[in-house]
Amino acid sequence: MNNRITKLFGIDYPIIQAGMIWCSGWRLAAAVSNAGALGQIGAGSMYPDILREHIRKCKAATDRPFAVNVPLLYPDIEKHMQIIMEEGVKIVFTSAGSAKVWTKELQGRGIKVVHVTASSLLAKKCEDAGVDAIVAEGFEAGGHNGREETTTLCLIPAVRDAVSLPLIAAGGIASGRAMLATMALGADAVQIGTRFVCSEESSAHPDYKAKVSSLKEGDTKLSMKKVVPVRLIKNEFYKQIQLAEDKGADASELMQILGRARAKKGMFEGDMTEGELEIGQIAAMVRDIKPAAEIVKQIWDEFLKTKETIARF
Repeated sequence: MNNRITKLFGIDYPIIQAGMIWCSGWRLAAAVSNAGALGQIGAGSMYPDILREHIRKCKAATDRPFAVNVPLLYPDIEKHMQIIMEEGVKIVFTSAGSAKVWTKELQGRGIKVVHVTASSLLAKKCEDAGVDAIVAEGFEAGGHNGREETTTLCLIPAVRDAVSLPLIAAGGIASGRAMLATMALGADAVQIGTRFVCSEESSAHPDYKAKVSSLKEGDTKLSMKKVVPVRLIKNEFYKQIQLAEDKGADASELMQILGRARAKKGMFEGDMTEGELEIGQIAAMVRDIKPAAEIVKQIWDEFLKTKETIARF
């Protein structure tokens, strides 16, 4: 396919692997990029020196384009951005902050900038900031989410009507069928996280991958809206948070329960009881763990097949 996103990034398929903390290191990013899609290194869980190492290893493992995802609320942002510019990264996805803070400086270094948003209002601000493309993420997604709880089905056409920039749909997408549906709503590409968590190259703990691939509908819930909204698997940690929220706990109380390195404890170290386990609703449709290249091919093949089927109607 040749559209605005494939041209912008120089990729074969309009499929982007999300930059996920503790799950998307250089191995996954390189594997996805080598398969013709766009891989991303998730910088949010990396110290600056670790990020530099992942960028260099990714460049050694692929000659295809790849991106780095940087959540702007994390510490060491200045160091992360300096490393990204020094290492010659060509594409940066920013999230969890204002798009205007880093866009012009990164673009001045020849870097394409994409910002993740969860509303048409914020999408307009992204366009005003001059980003090259927008990710519109519905609340079905895992990780940091919009407080408005707007679903992907509602969000994509709203953002498409609000802005003219290339648009990437995210949240609840793990198949070619869903990819075609979001493109019918106005998206130029899709960003996929949960499906790639359950890839062989994902840096997630094997127990976490197994847990994700066993989930059923209703096993996740958007939580911690007073802090930063995230979709969590229902485990003992989630129950602690839910009980505190039911009692009216404020942000500081929730942060005390969260503590330090809770996400690392769960997704990277494999504590399925007390760890913070972020994942999207679409996990209920993920049933196996396979190489990233096979995931890309499966999604693309299903997209083409579904497109042919729809054309007969």
